[in-house]
Amino acid sequence: MNNIRTVPNFPKTGIMFKDITPLLADPQGMQDVIKYFTIRYKGRPIDKIVGIESRGFIFGAILAYQLNKPFVIIRKPNKLPAEKESIEYSLEYGTDILEIHKDSILPGENVVIVDDLLATGGTANAAAQLIEKLGGKVLELAFVINLKELKKNLDYPTFSLLDL
Repeated sequence: MNNIRTVPNFPKTGIMFKDITPLLADPQGMQDVIKYFTIRYKGRPIDKIVGIESRGFIFGAILAYQLNKPFVIIRKPNKLPAEKESIEYSLEYGTDILEIHKDSILPGENVVIVDDLLATGGTANAAAQLIEKLGGKVLELAFVINLKELKKNLDYPTFSLLDL
């Protein structure tokens, strides 16, 4: 996939940022991503697709549409209007919080969580733990890109379309 751009020193010195905006601007590239995700998940016992803010919304919503499944969002703090469940998790330098509406996942529902990029897995793990707090079951974490050189700290099965 040659429509992933590497931007050196963003957002800070030493980071080689993987920019997916060229992929988003490429209709064929986007069709291919969604096609491969659809092939992987079609016919599986999935009740809902969950997207992590913000780029997970793009891929997750399109995949949910393709699979005719409900789409659920996990957001950063103070962006959801109704009653929510939250989780605080560790980052390399500090902590962050994710939130989900309490009524968005029912006990026993099978979920696939979608995001654009897997780095160390902290955000993905937190999202999966939120699903479990609501009684859902995480079938898999799906990513467009896996940064293979970074050590992962994941407790859930993962799938990625591209290892960089």
